[in-house]
Amino acid sequence: MSKPKVAFYWCASCGGCEEAVVDLAENILKVVEAVDIVFWPVALDFKRKDIEAMPDKSIAVTFINGAIRLSEQEEMVKLLRKKSQLIVAFGSCAHLGGVPGLANFWDRESIFNRAYKTTPSTHNPEGIVPQEKVTVDGKELTLPKFYNTVFRLDQIIDVDYYLPGCAPPPDLVMNAINAILEGKLPPKGTVLSPNKSLCDDCKRNETKPEKLTIKEIKRPHEIMLDPEKCFLAQGVICMGPATRTGCGERCIEANMPCRGCFGPTDQVIDQGAKFLSVLASIIDVNDEKEIEKVMDTIVDPAGTFYRFSLPSSLMRRKRMPSVADNEK
Repeated sequence: MSKPKVAFYWCASCGGCEEAVVDLAENILKVVEAVDIVFWPVALDFKRKDIEAMPDKSIAVTFINGAIRLSEQEEMVKLLRKKSQLIVAFGSCAHLGGVPGLANFWDRESIFNRAYKTTPSTHNPEGIVPQEKVTVDGKELTLPKFYNTVFRLDQIIDVDYYLPGCAPPPDLVMNAINAILEGKLPPKGTVLSPNKSLCDDCKRNETKPEKLTIKEIKRPHEIMLDPEKCFLAQGVICMGPATRTGCGERCIEANMPCRGCFGPTDQVIDQGAKFLSVLASIIDVNDEKEIEKVMDTIVDPAGTFYRFSLPSSLMRRKRMPSVADNEK
């Protein structure tokens, strides 16, 4: 009896999700024994033509991590969708857009200008930037198109399931693999982690006062963090109220506040707006100038509240005159 075929692919992300597979440790041997890995370019020598030659729907499941930023990534995920029975958005970037999605506050032109012309360490007097096509010795070389907008995976292809996290913890990864192998999957579209907020599972929730109020906001390095006290009660931004649980409270256990990488629960439309509502309800200041003073202490509010979820938000991206509504 042939083993189910499994594929892994890496789009716009840091590569931490690839490490999450390795983090399965000895359990990865169980996975390798149970499945046939037919595509995993970061680890094994596979080519695009290998996938193109496979029959449609012959891959049982493909785990795709990373957001979609380049035309090549769009082409590959569409090919893998065609060849796969199931697609799992693996990690925050595929699930929500992730940190790469923060680029949606700019466009291609401004990003290239910054990266290749104006950074303090850049020496580029001719102002050369990457080109999609160039002729060298009579031969045309091409690069993938760099899109104006970063997309989460399900804005490009149909996605069956979502494994959240930056990166997904090993226990959720193994749970998902076992569910697929045993045919015990929940309804299509399910995020494969508990549908409740991180605060519900956080041990520090017991230390939160019945009426939580703060008069100032501090960054973690500015105070000596109490390892047992609620971060918000200490005046430190923690995205726990607007973030689903299932991560094992890894950041919290390391005495650092939640950054929001698991995204919102199913009941929340916009993670950043949800947390902004939470924050507005606990700031114990009424004077308008004092409120502005408190808010000014938040470094990069948009990047903080939408660190992982801007492409999934109601905003999706900053509107710019140079970017047409229908232009990638």
